[in-house]
Amino acid sequence: MSWESLKARIASVVNNRPKYDGRILLGMALLVLLVLPWLGIGRFWTRILTGVLMWIGLAQSWNMIGGYAGYLDFGHGAYFGIGAFVTGILMVHYSFSFFAALFVTAVFGVIISYAIGIPTLRLRGAYFAIATWAFAEAMRQLALNIEITGGVSGMSLPSTNAAFGLPLPDLPRLIYIYYIMAILSVGTVVITYLFFENHEFGYKIKAVRDNEDAAESVGIDSTQVKRRVYALSCTIAAVFGGTYAFYITFVHPEEVLGSMITAQMVIMVLAGGLGTVLGPVVGGTLIFLLDRLSAIYLGMDTFYISLMGLIIMLVVLFAPNGIVGIVTGKTTVSDIRTNMKSLADKFNIL
Repeated sequence: MSWESLKARIASVVNNRPKYDGRILLGMALLVLLVLPWLGIGRFWTRILTGVLMWIGLAQSWNMIGGYAGYLDFGHGAYFGIGAFVTGILMVHYSFSFFAALFVTAVFGVIISYAIGIPTLRLRGAYFAIATWAFAEAMRQLALNIEITGGVSGMSLPSTNAAFGLPLPDLPRLIYIYYIMAILSVGTVVITYLFFENHEFGYKIKAVRDNEDAAESVGIDSTQVKRRVYALSCTIAAVFGGTYAFYITFVHPEEVLGSMITAQMVIMVLAGGLGTVLGPVVGGTLIFLLDRLSAIYLGMDTFYISLMGLIIMLVVLFAPNGIVGIVTGKTTVSDIRTNMKSLADKFNIL
């Protein structure tokens, strides 16, 4: 079979594949997530899946401001850490139940992110990136130097089911954490799809991203649009941070406020597909599995960092639309060849 006939057959299969209602696919995904912990996968894979779900949600939250709004946020991980410490402080020092603390964390996330967005979103490009990075670093230093967070010693949280504050059935705590992460992750993906892909709000965001002056000229309040996106994305990150703190039962500023939190979100979105619903899902799953499985089976905690660097380099150079772009046909084999040839000519490789 010739290459041309093979391409024609693949195109025929892709073009004639059955069309599924998004609600059916969502229902199937929810069913799979619901039954997975009961299929005998064990604690190890339940923990891995819990981590995958968390990072899908975090990557999707960064995608809202970085992909759809076009603002390169280098301080997004600060809200993950803020959420972890607000939840921890409320549970440890004020005896809040987990769900009550998480609700307050969400409210606090909205308030502080909206307040921070007022000055920072006036900046663009590298200036916004530097300002958000500086905010994240300030939060890390603050957490290291105040007593209520435990300072350099960190903070330990309650680890019993009683801390949920609800009369729950006597099931392993990990099962509850898994389902909470699943609800948050699926909810974040659904919110992205509903409000960023199929809603007037999403069209306004994309218009501001593509040409803010033109968007203003047709009556779009770009200032309010940007602030709302920023507040939504940062609040989601804070809620995941609070859930993570209760899951791990110990938080330290260097862990939950470190620069690698934001870096991984960015890498996951770029690898999967910037400004798409499925990009963070694909990228979050791939990168987290590379991280955990390389550490477990290869015994190298830093191997995946080099691998992530290689993946991002290849994506940026040859497939800027990410893995989802390749799968959906936005990036074709011809595009990759053209990019490779252009790079080779520029550096006189061939």
